[in-house]
Parts: sequence; C-alpha cells; structure tokens
Amino acid sequence: MLLLANAEAWPGFPLTVEMLRAGADSLDAMVAGIGRVEAEPRVRSVGYGGWPNMLGAMECDAAVMNGTTREIGSVGAVPDTIPVAALAQAVMQRLPHVMLTGTGARRFASEIGFSVDEVLIEDSRRVWRERLEAELDAEQLARFPDIPLAPLSRAITDPERVRDTTVFLSADRRRGIHTATSTSGWAWKYPGRLGDSPIPGAGFYADSRYGAAVCTHTGEMTMRCATARTIVLALKLGRSLREAVDLAVEELAELAEGFLGGVVIHAADAEGHHEVVNFRCEGEIRYWLWDDTMAEPELRPARTI
Repeated sequence: MLLLANAEAWPGFPLTVEMLRAGADSLDAMVAGIGRVEAEPRVRSVGYGGWPNMLGAMECDAAVMNGTTREIGSVGAVPDTIPVAALAQAVMQRLPHVMLTGTGARRFASEIGFSVDEVLIEDSRRVWRERLEAELDAEQLARFPDIPLAPLSRAITDPERVRDTTVFLSADRRRGIHTATSTSGWAWKYPGRLGDSPIPGAGFYADSRYGAAVCTHTGEMTMRCATARTIVLALKLGRSLREAVDLAVEELAELAEGFLGGVVIHAADAEGHHEVVNFRCEGEIRYWLWDDTMAEPELRPARTI
C-alpha cells in the first residue's frame, strides 16, 4: 500500500494511514483524512480556513475517483459546505452523474443530510474586505457588489495567497489505485470559477491497471494540458513513471500565453513507484509519503524541475 498527499494534508494524513492499516476501503480512508483538513482553519487553502471569491463568498471544489471502476464523483463552486470531498463521494455513490455544481450541489447535500455550514472564518472575511477597500475607489465601494467584476479580476485575484489544493493518492494492486481532492480555490477568484481539482483528467485521474496522478497550484494550466490524464495514458503506452511525469511537464512548459504559474504533480504507478515534481513553484515543495513497510509517514521534498 502506498499513500501520497501534499504537505497541507497534515491534519488528516495520520487518520488515513490509521484506517488503511486497519483494512479500510482506500477511498473511504482518503475522504476521512481530507475531511480533517477541510475542517482545520489553519489550512488556508481548503475548506473552513480557505479564502473567499471576489464577492466574499466561499466556493469549494472536490473530487474522488475509483481507479478500478473509473467511477468519478465531483462537485464545484459549492456554497455553505465544508466536507465537499465527502459530498463528491456521495455524488459518485448515489447519482448517475459525475459532477454537480453551485446551488445544485448544495441542494443535493441538504437532501442527503449534510448540514449548512458557516464556511468563512473571521480572518478570511477581514482580509477580503481590506483587499477590496484597497482596490476599489469610493464610488465602487458604495455600489459593490453591483459593479462589473471582470475589469477588476486581474487586480483583485491573488493566486499566490493559495498555494495548494489538498490531494490524496493511494496505490495498491489489491485495493486499487484511487484519488481524492479538495480545495477552496484561488483567493478572490471570479464567482463560479472552477480550477482543475474537480475536473477529471486535469487535476486528477486514476486507472488501477496503470497508475494515477493529482495536481495542485495553477489549475488553468493543467486543464489546458489535461495533465493528470496525460501521465496515466503515457503509463498505459509503456512509459516509465518518471518519463510519463516528465512528458506532462514538457507539455506544461510549452504553454507560452494565457495565465502561467507553477504546478505540482503527485503520481504513482501500479508497480508502487511514485514521483512528486515541483514545476516552477517558488520555494521547497514537500509531500507526505507512507507505505506499509514504514512505521510512520514521512515528509519529503519534491523533485524540482
């Protein structure tokens, strides 16, 4: 059994390891672990500790994928909901659809017993308001939110404030290879923006025959390149895991226009190998690793490209 997650997964990674050791279903264990991250206000890129959109409202995204059946559950721009990875899993288990968004996702959450959550901590609300006051003039503030937002999107949007989605990846031939993601997305994003975290093939993809990949940071780039699917397809076509990841990085590097930034890729193959790569992100990127030969999880540095 192999388990990967990004550094921000610290509140929930030990729970997932504990559940896997006890024989739990891999997806259930990852969703339970992400639930701890989503509820932890000190993690500022996911759930309760996340940052709002331009209107001051939190919109969260999440997805799960069963690599054995290739079933997917995904939710996007969900209001008033903290455990969105669990909601995505419920979409996979209970509906014929792959993805629900916005108020429809929230309606489904209420129908199946999810509480309506207070999702914005006071510090996030304060920082959002201060940023708004710094960017808008007095007339715009007086009319807000009834002003055009598109002209302000580049000024107010601050993707660097949010450095990470939370991603989990488990790989085991017997239990299958699966992924789970959760995020509050960019700080100050335009309302309704979806990143790559809920998009199959971009922010995540799993096929138990070959491997899986999950991505964080600049989702606009991985959506354009279908990065996660590229890696799994390259594995299917006989590339090694490192070759598959390097191919995906090469495609990202070919982008020359549009919004560009850094990307982090977490990937594993069916042979138990893993790769975590930092492409153009500033500073050291670290990730959590555990396998069933290790006494405790380890926090390791990603390979920088």
